[in-house]
Amino acid sequence: MPLAAALLTATVALHIALIAFGNITDYGTNQQFVRHVLAMDTTFRDPDLMWRAITSHTLQDAAYLAIIAWESLAALVLIAATALWAVGLRRHGALARARLFSTLGLLMVLLLFGAGFLAIGGEWFSMWQSKSWNGLEAATRNLTLAGIALLVVHLGAPAAPRAEASGTEQPAPDAVTTAP
Repeated sequence: MPLAAALLTATVALHIALIAFGNITDYGTNQQFVRHVLAMDTTFRDPDLMWRAITSHTLQDAAYLAIIAWESLAALVLIAATALWAVGLRRHGALARARLFSTLGLLMVLLLFGAGFLAIGGEWFSMWQSKSWNGLEAATRNLTLAGIALLVVHLGAPAAPRAEASGTEQPAPDAVTTAP
């Protein structure tokens, strides 16, 4: 499982790095995407929803720059996690830090595409209504890839000790105990 976790982490790291790179080098394409989604100008334009629209180019561009910064940071965290997996695979038992960095980076990706694109873009700004500026399918792909990677990263991971109300640690239910 550690090899699968390492490879999936590397895959998501490459994917999010390429997304960030594309947004930086082809800035205008997705800038227009963000502007249209936030302006809600290709939705059904329901008067009951249009109060949510953000039409200020300054605020739209600030949101886009925040997305690029978040993607870039997630890519860096996942690249570091990939390097830690590579080291951990050679030194058996040194995987906790790789798992921690993978978890952090993958959660960043999940937050961006789940909370940012599906919830905020898709529902708050009604992106689902747009035929021309709808990124829900791409967001779902990214969310799925990161979610699967996160599950694999934690499959077979040692369970964290649980503490009772008294503060003493109890063995995990699957832990082997021996009688004195």
